[in-house]
Amino acid sequence: MIMLPRQSSSKLRGFRHRQGTTTPPPNWPDNEWHGPLLEVENLDVEFHTPKSIVHAVNNLSYSLHKGETLAILGESGSGKSVSAQTVMGILDSPPGFVTGGEIRYRGADLLRLTEEQQRQVRGRKIAIIFQDSLTALNPVFCVGDQIAEMFRVHNNTPRAEAKKQAVQLMKRVRIPSAQQRYNSYPHEFSGGMRQRVMIAIAIALAPEILIADEPTTALDVTVQAQIMDLLMELQKETGMGLMLITHDLSVVAEIADTIHVMYGGRIVEKGTVMEVYQHPAHPYTKGLLDSIPRVEEHHGGKLIPIRGAPPDMSALPSGCAFHPRCPHTQARCLTEAPALHAANEGRHSACHYWREILHAK
Repeated sequence: MIMLPRQSSSKLRGFRHRQGTTTPPPNWPDNEWHGPLLEVENLDVEFHTPKSIVHAVNNLSYSLHKGETLAILGESGSGKSVSAQTVMGILDSPPGFVTGGEIRYRGADLLRLTEEQQRQVRGRKIAIIFQDSLTALNPVFCVGDQIAEMFRVHNNTPRAEAKKQAVQLMKRVRIPSAQQRYNSYPHEFSGGMRQRVMIAIAIALAPEILIADEPTTALDVTVQAQIMDLLMELQKETGMGLMLITHDLSVVAEIADTIHVMYGGRIVEKGTVMEVYQHPAHPYTKGLLDSIPRVEEHHGGKLIPIRGAPPDMSALPSGCAFHPRCPHTQARCLTEAPALHAANEGRHSACHYWREILHAK
C-alpha cells in the first residue's frame, strides 16, 4: 500500500490518500459493463531516493478490453513493471509514489479505494504473474498450499476443499502428477513448472484482468512457447483481458492484439501488431525491430543495435528522451518533447518526424 511521508508535497498520494476522498465500497455488476475493463490515464510515478527523484512513469495512458491482449514493450528500466505494480497496488512506498493520473477498473478509480476495497480487486479482479517465480513463491511452503491459500483467504474455503480446488488448478495448468506434486516445494520444480504454479495462483479466483510481467524470462524457447500457449488457452476459456509486459518481440508477435512501446517512462508508439511490426512510426520501435535476427536477411551478418544506453530516469534528456540515441535527431528534438501524434486510426507515435519514419523503406 502506498503511504505518504510525514512531510511530503500535497501532490504525492497513494491508494488511500487522495485528499477529500470518501469513496463507498465499489459495486461491479458482472454483466452490465461494456467499456474497457482497465483504463490508465495520465499516470505519473516517482521514486524518491536520497540523491534524486526518479521519474519512472510519465503521463502513461492505455486501456484494456475484455478478451484483448495488450503488449507493453521496452528495454529494462523503461517503466513497464513499475506501471504494472502500480495497477496492482503493490508499489513499495516509500520510495515510490503516485503523483498523478487515474487507474480505473470498470470505471472505478483504484487510487481512491481503501486498503480493504483494494483487497476486493487484487487477486480477485486483477491478478499478476511475476517474472521470477523462484523469488515470488515462498520457499518454506509447498506449492499446493500456496495455491490453496487463494481460496482459503479470499473465499473462506475449508482447508480440504481448498486443497481439492488447488489440485484441480494444478491439473488445469498441466502440472503432471498434480496430486503427488501438491506437497512439493518450489525448489523441487523446474523453471517452467514453477511458472505454471504462478499461473495457477493468478487464475485461482478467475480474474477479469491478468498481468503477465515477463512470464517467460530465463526459460528456454520450447518452454516459453508452452507457457504462452497456456496463457492463450486460458484467455480463450475465460475471456479475460491479458496485459503482457515483455522485451521479447517474438513473443508479442504471436499473441498480442495491440502494442504499446515504452521508452523513458512514456509510451512512444502504439498500434496493432501488424501495423507496428510492418511499418514502425518511431525510430525507437524501428531500432528494436532492426535488432531482431532474421534468417532470410542476415545469413550470418551483423545485427543493427540501438546505439548508446537507456536514459537515466533521474535526469532525462531535454526534448525527446530518445534523441541521444536516435539516428534521425534534428535541432527540434533537442528542446521540444514530442506529443503522441495520431498517425492514423488507432495508431500513434511520439516523434516529430513520424511521417518520415513511417514511410521510410
